[in-house]
Amino acid sequence: MLKIYNSLKREKQVFTPIEANKVRMYVCGMTVYDYCHLGHARVMVVFDMVYRWLKVSGYEVTYVRNITDIDDKIIKRAVENGETIQALTNRFIAYMHEDADALGVLRPDHEPRATEYVPEMLDLIGKLETNGLAYQAVDGDVNYAVRKFPGYGKLSGKSLDDLRAGERVEIDSAKQDPLDFVLWKHAKPGEPAWESPWGEGRPGWHIECSAMSSQLLGQHFDIHGGGQDLQFPHHENEIAQSEGANCCTFVNYWMHNGFVRVDNEKMSKSLGNFFTIRTVLGQYDAEVVRYFILRAHYRSALNYSDAHLDDAKRSLDSLYFALRDVPPQPTAIDWKNDFAARFAAALDEDFDSHGAIAVLFELAAEANRQKSGEFSGLLKALGGLIGLLEREPMVYLQGGAVQGGMDEATIGQMIAGRAAAKQARNFAEADRIRNELKAAGVVLDDSAHGTTWRRA
Repeated sequence: MLKIYNSLKREKQVFTPIEANKVRMYVCGMTVYDYCHLGHARVMVVFDMVYRWLKVSGYEVTYVRNITDIDDKIIKRAVENGETIQALTNRFIAYMHEDADALGVLRPDHEPRATEYVPEMLDLIGKLETNGLAYQAVDGDVNYAVRKFPGYGKLSGKSLDDLRAGERVEIDSAKQDPLDFVLWKHAKPGEPAWESPWGEGRPGWHIECSAMSSQLLGQHFDIHGGGQDLQFPHHENEIAQSEGANCCTFVNYWMHNGFVRVDNEKMSKSLGNFFTIRTVLGQYDAEVVRYFILRAHYRSALNYSDAHLDDAKRSLDSLYFALRDVPPQPTAIDWKNDFAARFAAALDEDFDSHGAIAVLFELAAEANRQKSGEFSGLLKALGGLIGLLEREPMVYLQGGAVQGGMDEATIGQMIAGRAAAKQARNFAEADRIRNELKAAGVVLDDSAHGTTWRRA
């Protein structure tokens, strides 16, 4: 029985889909004007894990993750680069896909771009105006009248008087209330614009998700996810827009993953303390990064450092050692098996990947103790359900070289030279070669079957 921590209700709840055996899920995606950082990686990996487990659980899942391809930052960056907005966004969408693919993130069923749904946004704004929740200010912007929506604040749990405008809301004297937020921005010289009943302009940030989610999933759907930083104002505003326009419940279960932190501060571009995914992948194997993200519960803070990633690599290595030392037998998962049952129970308890990975370590220990290919086969099969342990052990252990690391041909030649030195009883030379490899991040494992190597 799957339980989900519902941010709206502030408790774990048994998951009951609106339509039997079907799940409709929307996750807020990236604003594409720069490379994705580890905060973005966490959103992608976490909800990829959720997507995978929902499907394993027998649900037919429709997963939508949007792309914001028009906003102030995108316009500014395109001007700085002297290129079109489309050229900029297309390039960074391609980079985003490269990063996601490297991390083993499955593509969503739909990946809508904001600029493709402007008519739907205009329709939604028109409904809000008809319902008395939107007004055009003297500066030409169309704003949402927050205090006219009775449920505003129910997601963040704050009263209207406690709330403040969020980072992307510009407080303007033209607004009737400082908390009001923009639905449609009037056109400015040199900026892209669309025709509308309120004059030329472009959509505000919040309206795009309300329009795209309702168009692709319906006005009422099961799960809406995103980073914790989006809970207010973005998701709060989505609720106000969608429920204010459509007069029905918007989403049943709200999920928010925790922050990635560096030195106890949230990792973000605005703070300048972010690490791009591709920078990190220049130092660490992509599966190590995925494992690092999944070994923490998705709602907890994730503390980034090289030391934590080094520790994650050692941990993932140990699972692959079990698969290397005890070759797995092809295994169909028997969910009545104690290990499999506890793995499933962990993920059914609010997608507790931390608890599920703990079961993988128990399986690895049992496979080593019994030298059982059945246990290592189950280890590989269960790990694969959350996007781990899908490679051949030596492909993983010998991969993941840092940029500029020693290539495989050179390593092979040095191992052969070390074997020749040992044969000639020149142990000093053999030790020198081993130490040189170690200094280059290559570890040798000697056994009765010969010498194998792996990246440190």
